[in-house]
Amino acid sequence: MKYLAMVSLALFILFSSGCEKETNQPSVQGKLMDSLQTMISQFAPTEIKYDSTQLTSREKAVVDRLYQASRLIDSIFLKQVFSKNPEIKSQLEAATNKEDSLKLIYFIINAGPFDRLNHDAPFINGYKKPLGANFYPDSITKDEFTNWIKNHPSDEKSFTSEFTVIRRTGDSLTAIPFNKFYQPEIGRISKLLREAADYADNPSLKKYLTLRAKAFETNDYFKSDMAWMDLTGKLEIVIGPYEVYEDGLFNYKASFESFITIIDPVESAKLKRFGSFLKDIEKHLPIEDKYKNTRRGSESPIVVANEIYCAGDAKAGVQTLAFNLPNDEKVREAKGSKKVLLKNIHEAKFDKLLKPIAEIVLDSTQLQYVTFNAFFSHSLMHEMSHGVGPGIITVNGKKTEVKKELKETYSTLEECKADILGMYNNIFLIDKGVYPPEFDKETYVTFLAGIFRSVRFGINEAHGGGNAIIYNYLLEKGGYEYNAETKKVRVNFDKIYPALKDLAIKILMIQATGDYSEAKSFIAKYAVDSPSMLTLRGGLSKLPVDIRPVFQIEKLHGK
Repeated sequence: MKYLAMVSLALFILFSSGCEKETNQPSVQGKLMDSLQTMISQFAPTEIKYDSTQLTSREKAVVDRLYQASRLIDSIFLKQVFSKNPEIKSQLEAATNKEDSLKLIYFIINAGPFDRLNHDAPFINGYKKPLGANFYPDSITKDEFTNWIKNHPSDEKSFTSEFTVIRRTGDSLTAIPFNKFYQPEIGRISKLLREAADYADNPSLKKYLTLRAKAFETNDYFKSDMAWMDLTGKLEIVIGPYEVYEDGLFNYKASFESFITIIDPVESAKLKRFGSFLKDIEKHLPIEDKYKNTRRGSESPIVVANEIYCAGDAKAGVQTLAFNLPNDEKVREAKGSKKVLLKNIHEAKFDKLLKPIAEIVLDSTQLQYVTFNAFFSHSLMHEMSHGVGPGIITVNGKKTEVKKELKETYSTLEECKADILGMYNNIFLIDKGVYPPEFDKETYVTFLAGIFRSVRFGINEAHGGGNAIIYNYLLEKGGYEYNAETKKVRVNFDKIYPALKDLAIKILMIQATGDYSEAKSFIAKYAVDSPSMLTLRGGLSKLPVDIRPVFQIEKLHGK
């Protein structure tokens, strides 16, 4: 409650003052500064190191070009989030007062003037984030978009493509490909990727960078995604449009992002064998065989890496622990997907966030089960679980995709699915002898503590909303137990697995049938701030919500 009250106070003050004005009232000014400092303090500054001694001079040259390209990804993503972002950023950078300096810091954290930890509420006066971000005209409605496609069926493919923006000209709507809309950044990125490819001695990296440079220019990412699946070597690189979370209208449009990482060969070798279980994991899903996705490719590379820079959607707000790409179902059917776990980000979040949270929310008798191994292993299973379950489905006799049928509900349910199956599949690996029997308690309790790390991101955000569903559903079924007197929560080890399995079935079947109506109803019922969740989260108000990366590579480049 204390946390929510603090945010409400902050928003009240911020709404009373625009970024272009300074108040003459010292008391109001002081409160405003305190509020901005409080918001910024929700993100703990964390140095992200770049150990270039691991790389050859030519590999360093590759990283240098990729870093420059990633800075351009940041620029494109700012435009994707909000049409006025470049203008606002320029105004804040030109200002000389302390208030605007603080606003600029929080603007950079959020990639815009909207607080990602508070339902995208504006923290700068006068702005409101469109539901479809800047992928659609601000005034467009779902009905208008849907009716346009109904009346212009030949436009459906381009309008629902991940790689177009929709714009209005008079009474007409038009789909504009990314490669045209985001020039000249796209051209400069392609040039840098080709330069990086020239320095790459690793054939698989050279091929990926060359094909990805062409993909930026042609708006066709299929071949380069296929090449990324075959990428090996010291560097693990992702750059391009992938996640659809920013599109709150339909979850159709992909945001640009990048990850520059260096492989941890020792940890990667330990986890490589897990990929061999992917087919067994699919077969073990608790739904009828006809709904299982056995057509997906069996390849499932798993690597552990240390991040040295991320950009765009990957950097905005909450930092990701891992990624499972590509999202293209055609690539997944042909080759599967690759899971990349960011070890240094895991270590930072476990130490700075998860352990302090666990000590506040969990019954003290279960604190012994909160371990880094369980935290790291769940992330692995979470990413593997994104690659199983329904993907391409048939609805009313038409072949389609889950994400297109579930529209804006897709991201929340997909993240919920991955977390549920993350636990479910870890228990499966215990049965397979991969983990010892006692690891089940670590799995359940560490995830429960992790729920309160995620819901602090906001339940409107896909990961936070998915975790709210899990908490409220398992609490209802007795898998979790809340003590109102001690204000602590615990796992009921006897009831947790049946409740977890039941929830997995419900989410998987919503996806398998493409039931948009049921998806909306289920989210409305369970992705909520329940009383015990609010109480437990309220006790965390003095803790940071997430880390704020301070990239060493930026210092090396003089930023």
